[in-house]
Amino acid sequence: MNTNKEILQEKEYTILNLGPTHPATHGIFQNVMKMDGELIVEAQPTIGYIHRAFEKLAERRPYNQITPITDRLNYCSSPINNMGWHMTVEKLVGIEIPKRVQYLRVIIMELARIADHIICNSVIGVDSGAMTGFLYVFQWREFIYEIYEELCGARLTTNIGRIGGLERDFTPLAWEKIHKLLNEFPEGLKEFENLLVRNRIFMDRTINCGPITAERALEYGFTGPNLRAAGVDYDVRVMNPYSGYEDFTFEIPLGTNGDTYDRFMVREQEMWQSLSIIRQAVEKLEKMEDKTTFHADVPNFFLPEKEDVYNTMEGLIYHFKIVMGETEMPKGEVYHAVEGGNGELGFYLVSDGGRTPYRLHFRRPCFIYYQAYPEMVKGAFLSDAILTMSSMNVIAGELDA
Repeated sequence: MNTNKEILQEKEYTILNLGPTHPATHGIFQNVMKMDGELIVEAQPTIGYIHRAFEKLAERRPYNQITPITDRLNYCSSPINNMGWHMTVEKLVGIEIPKRVQYLRVIIMELARIADHIICNSVIGVDSGAMTGFLYVFQWREFIYEIYEELCGARLTTNIGRIGGLERDFTPLAWEKIHKLLNEFPEGLKEFENLLVRNRIFMDRTINCGPITAERALEYGFTGPNLRAAGVDYDVRVMNPYSGYEDFTFEIPLGTNGDTYDRFMVREQEMWQSLSIIRQAVEKLEKMEDKTTFHADVPNFFLPEKEDVYNTMEGLIYHFKIVMGETEMPKGEVYHAVEGGNGELGFYLVSDGGRTPYRLHFRRPCFIYYQAYPEMVKGAFLSDAILTMSSMNVIAGELDA
């Protein structure tokens, strides 16, 4: 039987379910928290609530019909997912993409990166108690969605582009909106930073919140802004350039402490770098003699014009083969990665020569870095757990896949 002294020495812990249906988790996943008052003693993540077996779904579909599946990974920057998949197939087939198409893709991907970072950083502000910045800066995320809509007719799940290039060229209205973004968004981004970057309350809430060292980040397999916030200058666009990124000049923003404030600041600086890359791409395109090319010469993957379908046998055959998924693929095994909004997004593809992939694996950055979350919040307050999750940019659709 316990003595009174032993009873007084016993700790009483509370088990708290943070999620899966909790607005602050920003998605359908759960953390079972062992709490000592407001302090987190242990955290156990539980995922899989929206697992949709994307890889197995993709293995039963023709290559061109897999693009809409990639939309639903990180849906905050779905065009990057689309482009990454198309480049993977192009690597397997050996398709050479014209420079103009590469630069058009760069513009789309950097617009998607800005949209992704706007969402992440404005939500960090909300979770620290600052609503104004979110309401103000979100108009620019909506403006980027208007550009998507002009390019492909969709906003969130874009299905943008095709194997070999784009489905159509940029319209005059799309160029007009892109120029407007380049001219007016910097002022809006600067105002957003003025609200938060030197705000004492915001700094107190985010500095030393959810830190991780560079060594631990590398051991966990971190990539993207979360790794760069810890001071490691790894960026797929620089280390393994694709789509002509080697032709652009830009910096890789780095942090030092790997905490929430550093993750916020790295994404802020990356938006400025993305604007610079888009400007460079626009200038390069304006200097090009080629003003019309928007896809490679790959009739096996690119739908012919309707006039050709109606009036030529060759056009009708190609249209039928593409729509019905009758295109045979070469045998091979490839891996291609792009710098997604929240890290290295990779596609590991094995083809046995059939019309669908033999094996396909998505390297989702969320799935890899979320495993570090219990370590990052251990010993922190419950309110810090929310901010840490927001700053990691955990997207449930990519986490579960």
